Amino acid sequence: MASHTYPHTIDNGVGERITFLRRVPGKLGERIEVENVVGRGTGPPMHIHHYQDEALTVVEGRIGYQRPGEEPKFGGPGDTVVFVAGEAHKFWNAGDGDLRCTGYVEPADNIEFFLGALYDSTRRNGGRPDLFEVAWLIRRYRTEFSMVEIPAMVQQVVFPIQVLIGTLLGRYRRYAGAPEPIRRSPD
Repeated sequence: MASHTYPHTIDNGVGERITFLRRVPGKLGERIEVENVVGRGTGPPMHIHHYQDEALTVVEGRIGYQRPGEEPKFGGPGDTVVFVAGEAHKFWNAGDGDLRCTGYVEPADNIEFFLGALYDSTRRNGGRPDLFEVAWLIRRYRTEFSMVEIPAMVQQVVFPIQVLIGTLLGRYRRYAGAPEPIRRSPD
């Protein structure tokens, strides 16, 4: 369901850029190949891709990464880190300069839309995503992605109320035509 010309880049305005290079066939479906740049001390919070494997190979810099309950680990140029579907993880730039990686997400599913909307919201709002937009994105795509660091009560009680209010206020018009969430039955 790609609606982009490749390559295309998203930028959150606070040190993270992802260039979606191309979609290619993979074992699990379409694989999206990426390059990313992560500024010093930045990186995504603990999250889960419920259906997607994610791999990052360090080209330049030092990556820090962690899974829940584990000590942080680190890698440098040539090292590859793989996070399998359903595995909570986070990574960050643990070096002094930019962290540059190549990698992929497979299957691609809605990763471009989800991250594009999140990065756009973060950039438009001066470095923090709009809370109404976060609530909408997390609720709509909860079958695909989870943000582990947002308490379950907030996601299950506060976000639905926030989405209702945002809908009544017309806050989600920008998402008209957003792709449908992926729903897969367990194997």
